[in-house]
Amino acid sequence: MAARKSSPRKIRLLKKTRQTAPVPAWIILRTKRTVRSNPKRRAWRSTDVEVG
Repeated sequence: MAARKSSPRKIRLLKKTRQTAPVPAWIILRTKRTVRSNPKRRAWRSTDVEVG
């Protein structure tokens, strides 16, 4: 990550990075495959992040 970012902006970007994670395998097993994918998954290149 570039140095010329304010700390609040870096925190918001890290939150967006964590939100794009796939569903863990243990959750897929626990729900018997009813939950398979993250509906809020975001591709870093195709969708923009409005963090300011």
